[in-house]
Amino acid sequence: MRPFDPLTARLVVSVAQLGSIGRAAERENIATSAVSRRISELEARLGVALFDRSVQGVRLTAAGQIYVRGCVEILRQIADLDTQMVDYATGARGALRLACTSSALSGRLPELLANYVESHRGVRLDIQEMSAARALAAMDDGQADIAFVADNNDVDRFETSVFEDDNVLVICSPDHVLAERLRSAVPIGFDEVAEHEVVGIHHSGALDRLLSAAAASSGRALGERVNVETFSSLVRMVEAGFGIGFMRSTSLHLLAGTDLVSASLADHWARRSLLMARRASSPLSGPIRDFLTIAKKSYMSS
Repeated sequence: MRPFDPLTARLVVSVAQLGSIGRAAERENIATSAVSRRISELEARLGVALFDRSVQGVRLTAAGQIYVRGCVEILRQIADLDTQMVDYATGARGALRLACTSSALSGRLPELLANYVESHRGVRLDIQEMSAARALAAMDDGQADIAFVADNNDVDRFETSVFEDDNVLVICSPDHVLAERLRSAVPIGFDEVAEHEVVGIHHSGALDRLLSAAAASSGRALGERVNVETFSSLVRMVEAGFGIGFMRSTSLHLLAGTDLVSASLADHWARRSLLMARRASSPLSGPIRDFLTIAKKSYMSS
């Protein structure tokens, strides 16, 4: 029996997560043919099929499900061991690996990290921007120490704490019919604004899911004239008069230099938080422990 191959194991896990050899190859930056060959060689060596292949993609067999669970656990242990050892490496003072959503990097995290490195100059920072789903997957795989995600993601399996408040706001141009109402800065109900045309953002993203659920519960269908992928684009389209927009308070700085007006939503579901998530079983190295302490103190004093 050949020894366990971490690279092949990671490729198998990626294919299982994405349901596609091609997409896994793209994510892992390796040729599709190389991924296919490694999996075929592994299946031949094990004597079992790990995937059912079809024109729609690939799906794990029963044996494949067991194998992938084992791979995830082993890869996690390897990553955890690396984290533990880095504190003991000669001349090294540790690393901090963060998986961050765009919202996290739009808020107070960059400034907090700048303060952190001032007192932890020997710590290597590895900061990756990604979707919440990928950030949590990186946590599961042992590829990140802390993930920053919105609180309406599935985080039950993690240890979490609030990093910052991230409430939902509504914005509009100064000549919009809602402008005078928003200028009062008094929180406004979702039902008051939902009848207006909306510039949509991040279909299936955390904010989109919140708004869709709110619209469904009130029996409404949001009228989206245009949909964008970034909050900076949303701001520009709202400025141009394509409708109102919704954004998280961590992105409020994007309104600087514009004449857009904003107000918080009054609904309870709009009072949100950005969370720090980590696996309770993962090693708590010095750099990680120090950052968590600094982040929690900063939130308590804000």
